[in-house]
Amino acid sequence: MPFEETSANLARNLRDLREARGLSQAQMARQAGVPRATWSHLESGSGNPTLAVLLRVASSMQITVEELLGAPRSEVRLVKRDALPGRVRGPVRIDRILPDAIPGVLVERMDFQPDGVLVGIPHTAGAREFLTCASGRIALTVQGSTWTLEEGDVVVFQGDQRHSYRNLGSGQATAYAVISLG
Repeated sequence: MPFEETSANLARNLRDLREARGLSQAQMARQAGVPRATWSHLESGSGNPTLAVLLRVASSMQITVEELLGAPRSEVRLVKRDALPGRVRGPVRIDRILPDAIPGVLVERMDFQPDGVLVGIPHTAGAREFLTCASGRIALTVQGSTWTLEEGDVVVFQGDQRHSYRNLGSGQATAYAVISLG
């Protein structure tokens, strides 16, 4: 990322975050332990802060340095389903439903063809999976025990165990899986 773009991102992020908190430049500079003039230069995009200053500023705002320097996120954005990562495993289409990563969490939509079966891949040790049936009827088998989910039902299980899913109906079934990776 070019220096000018990084400086512009820093300036906009600092100004937006400060204004969202309803604080003045002097108040934020005091919180961060930097001179007010330094804060002013950072917000104008003309500053060239040291790593120590960036760390103090990020810490005072309770965000990461990456968030401080990254491109500002728009308040609202539409992400079309086709733009989200997806894959097909046999009779099941699996799509990520969040465009941005949430550390330690996966959220996926699974569309099952009639009588479709998906053998799940055990996740990392300590993972928990929350499976909800959005439409149709789905059987979940974990370590030899089976649960039948109908629309709106949720099963919570240890995702690090062997498991599989089966569409019990003659039409398409849809489920959502939220996996907490421990």
